[in-house]
Amino acid sequence: MIIKTFGRSRKKIRSFFVFLSLIAALLLTGCATCHLDSLQAVTERGALLVGATGDYQPMSYLDPETNRYVGFDAALAEDFAATLGVKLKYVPTSWPTLMADTLARNFDMALCGITITEARKRQALMSDGYLDNGKTVLCRSEDAGKYIGLEAINRPDVRVMENPGGLNEKFARAHLPKATLIIHPVNEEIPGLVAEGKADVMITEIMEAAFYSARDKRLAAPLLHAPFTHGQLGALMPPGNEALLDAFNQFLKQARDSGRLDRLAETKLKGE
Repeated sequence: MIIKTFGRSRKKIRSFFVFLSLIAALLLTGCATCHLDSLQAVTERGALLVGATGDYQPMSYLDPETNRYVGFDAALAEDFAATLGVKLKYVPTSWPTLMADTLARNFDMALCGITITEARKRQALMSDGYLDNGKTVLCRSEDAGKYIGLEAINRPDVRVMENPGGLNEKFARAHLPKATLIIHPVNEEIPGLVAEGKADVMITEIMEAAFYSARDKRLAAPLLHAPFTHGQLGALMPPGNEALLDAFNQFLKQARDSGRLDRLAETKLKGE
C-alpha cells in the first residue's frame, strides 16, 4: 500500500515538474518576443513617449513661454525620434516618482538629465552614458571662496536647498548631515533663491551649476572642475525594453562618432 501510494506520488511529482517546464518555456518565449514589442510599439504607435521632469536646465526644461521642452536632452530626444521615423511626445514625471512611473510603463523612456546608478540599473534599464556629470556647488559669488569643500558646507549655519526625490537631496542628506537642509519643490527656482539669499548652497550637477552661474553673475560654481562625484547621464527605460535600448545605444554611438554630441554640448550647455 505504501509502495503503491509512493509510486503514484512520484508520477504526480513528475507531471508537476513537466508542467513547470512547459510554463518556463512559455515564459521564456514571451520574454524573447516582449523585447521586440517595445520597439514595435513605438513604430506602430508612430510616436516615442519620453518621460521628463521639465525642471532641469540645461538638459530638459519645459519653457513656460513656449510650452516646449528645450535643452541638451530635449534635442537628443528629438534626434532619436527622427531616427526612428516617429513623432516625439512628452509625458510629465517628477524626481520623486521617476522610477515608479518608469516601472509603470507610463512612457517608453525617460530622458531628462538622469544619472546612471547601480540602484537604478537593478530596477530598470539604463542606456550607455552620453555626458559626464558630477555633484558640485552652486552658491553666491561673494561666497565662492568660502564653500570649497564638504567640510565648509557641513555646518548648522549653512542652508542647503534641494528639490525633493532626486540624487541631489540624497547626496545632501548623506554627506551634509549637519547643514540645514531646505527642501524646495520647484528645482528651477532654487538657483534664484540662492542668489537672493534665501539659501546659501545648492548641491547640483556640473551642467546645471555652469548654466546658472554663467547666466546670473550673482552666482558662482567654485568647484565646477573638481566635483564631489563623477558619473554619466543616461536614458532610463522599463524592463523588457531591450530592443529600444539597443536602438538608442546604437543611436548614441552614431551621434558620438559624427560629432553630434559635441555640437549639442557646445550649443545647449552654455548659459550665455
